[in-house]
Amino acid sequence: MSGVPREVLRAPHPVLSTAAELVDPTDPFVVSAAADLLTTLREIGKPSGLSAPQIGLSWRLIAVNASLHPRSRSSAGALTLVNPRLAEASDWRHGREGCFSVPGLLGEVPRAARITVYGELPRTGESITIQADAFEARCIQHQLDHLDGLLFLDRVSGARALHHRSHSCYA
Repeated sequence: MSGVPREVLRAPHPVLSTAAELVDPTDPFVVSAAADLLTTLREIGKPSGLSAPQIGLSWRLIAVNASLHPRSRSSAGALTLVNPRLAEASDWRHGREGCFSVPGLLGEVPRAARITVYGELPRTGESITIQADAFEARCIQHQLDHLDGLLFLDRVSGARALHHRSHSCYA
C-alpha cells in the first residue's frame, strides 16, 4: 500500500506532549497511517524515523529507516511498528540528536546503544522482535519517546546540552 506524505507537526503542538493510545494493527486506518509515515519519511529523504503523533495521530505507531545512516550498524530497513515497547536496553551513551518537530536544535541525549523492541506489524498484527544497536537503537528510542509525549528536549540535562543544528542528521 502506498501512502500519502503528511505534514510533520512542530512543537509545541499539544499532540506531541500527549501519551499515545494503543491501536489495532489490523484496523485499515492504522494500516493507512503506517503507509503515510513511511511515505513521509521517504519524502524527507534522511535516514531516521517518525511517529504517528508527529503527523497528528495520538496512536502508538512508528516508522524507522536507519539503513543509510553512516553510524548505522544494525538495520531492519524501512519498518513500521504498531504498539512498540522497549523490552531490553543496555550500553548507555550520550549522543547528539535532533527532531523534525524541533527544527534547528540538537541535544546531547542519553540512550541505550543496544535495545530489543517488541511490536506488531500493520495489516497482519504479526508480533515482531527487533534487536537494534548504534544509530538505529537511538532512532527507535527517540520515536518511542514521542509515543509517551516526550521530545528529546525533555531528556537533555540543561541548556549547555543544546546546540544549533549545523548538519542534517536527525534521530
